[in-house]
Amino acid sequence: MLNIQEIKTHGHTLRVCVDPEPEREGRPALWPSVGEYPIYDPFLYTTMTTDDERNERFRAALSQLAPGSRILDIGTGQDLLWAREGVQAGARRGVAIEVIEDAFHKAAVNLSAFDLQDRITLLLGESTNLQFAPRADVCVAEIIGSLAGAEGAAAVLADARNRHLDPGGVVVPHRAVTLAAAVGLSDLFPEQPVAFAEASLPYLQSIFDWHGTPFDVRLRVESPSASALLSEGASVEVLDFNGELRTDQRTTTRLAITRPGHMDGVLTWLNLWCLPDEEPLDALRMKTNWATIYLPLFESPVPVVPGDVLDLTFAASLSDDGVHPDYQLTATLHTADGQEHHGSLASPHHGGSFRAHPIYRTLFPTG
Repeated sequence: MLNIQEIKTHGHTLRVCVDPEPEREGRPALWPSVGEYPIYDPFLYTTMTTDDERNERFRAALSQLAPGSRILDIGTGQDLLWAREGVQAGARRGVAIEVIEDAFHKAAVNLSAFDLQDRITLLLGESTNLQFAPRADVCVAEIIGSLAGAEGAAAVLADARNRHLDPGGVVVPHRAVTLAAAVGLSDLFPEQPVAFAEASLPYLQSIFDWHGTPFDVRLRVESPSASALLSEGASVEVLDFNGELRTDQRTTTRLAITRPGHMDGVLTWLNLWCLPDEEPLDALRMKTNWATIYLPLFESPVPVVPGDVLDLTFAASLSDDGVHPDYQLTATLHTADGQEHHGSLASPHHGGSFRAHPIYRTLFPTG
């Protein structure tokens, strides 16, 4: 039996469908996507900083690139993690930038405790609005989202390359790619309800409080099984941080259905390279703090069989804040019996519709 709980935000009382079972290792869980928003939380921060898959790759890149360099750490967090790692790897100097005030003040205390004030300069604000000299040789930024560009990495790092890095400077990570595959939402939650994890409710409320009104947040799926995919994955968003880095992009791809089932959307996940020639981090198949994002396309599930194909267009364009992207998806499913099914989704960074798609009407039921 589903559990309905309430959250209150700016005069709105929202009913939220909640999974009655507690979260546990390996069991899928549904959350709002939170990394795109200025919400600091010790639990989420610890989850990120203890991510071995992530940390090993960033450390390996810094061990090669940091010695003798000036390093810039964008989104440094309370522990000034990559500024410290860069200095320990041999960087001459570091500049660490943090935009969330709570995290900045904790970082200032920690900087003194680490006794690195003479090696690292800590700045509060958005890197896109700050100026400092001299320029850096290496920029390290862990502002990659579960959708690769969702946290504003393209705009922030394009600006960093233009204003904060010396010519020939290097960005870590090297590349981030969003992949997408056809799925049915119910397959992602076998033998359990499609409902928010109870622990996610404070984050839902924080996102809505930050924005001022509720909207259809992106849906983060933790621990889905790769066996739920109805097609192979294909790249739909590519961020080459040391190459041609585009803040607006549009990709059309064809996904071939590989097993029978019922499709209503796509599941997206991150591949990440910190160095050009390494095996990428795969957020679908590895244990990491990055999760998958489910994006609904059709009003109701459509039966599919091998031989059916989904033509998917995936577009990203900067939102009105000039940093975070809005995403727009359009799709046509061609079935073997000659039918076409059309679907679409507008997924802005903030604002937009609320309860526009059936899944959101299920997750946020009316009284």
